[in-house]
Amino acid sequence: LDAATTALLVIDIQNTYLEAKPDRAENARWQPFFARMRETVIPNCAQLIDACRRRGAEVVFARIGCQKADGRDRSLSQKKPGFNNLLLPKDRADSQIVPELSPVGDKIVVTKTTDSALTGTNLRLLLYNMGIRHVICVGIFTDQCVSSTVRSLADESFDVLVVEDCCAAATMELHHHELEIINMIYCHVVRLEEVVGFFQ
Repeated sequence: LDAATTALLVIDIQNTYLEAKPDRAENARWQPFFARMRETVIPNCAQLIDACRRRGAEVVFARIGCQKADGRDRSLSQKKPGFNNLLLPKDRADSQIVPELSPVGDKIVVTKTTDSALTGTNLRLLLYNMGIRHVICVGIFTDQCVSSTVRSLADESFDVLVVEDCCAAATMELHHHELEIINMIYCHVVRLEEVVGFFQ
């Protein structure tokens, strides 16, 4: 990979997704996800961010955050009842990127109210203006915002890598299933050690 034409896109690793669930049974069901985030995804993303910064590759962040406090600016995909029904005003603490991965300097942070980071922002134009051709995607959830973003990037003719051990879904079954679907069509699924090796 040429660092000058490569960007790392960190998708939706926000405080809200690491908060305990109010219902005890539901919280118990989410423990494997919480463990994967704390033990694998966040540390691996931090390592990859550091590698990209050292090699001069752009690091970009996308996060969910509505502009209006009542959330009426959200897309329908984030208004419907169910798992994806999110009300995250952009300035609230739970909508911020986790401290371990906080953007530094002049890093770009786009705020979206859609699953795809391209559909809901001017990210495609920003990447194009910076001469980016390759995008490395990491974040959550593999089968939702990561997948939607990957498909949008592919449709816009970006070369996309998804780093398997820097992503998570609600369950490992969903995570692996979605990666099987998008691999070799919309992206190439790789592991952290492979990506770091690409820059050497």
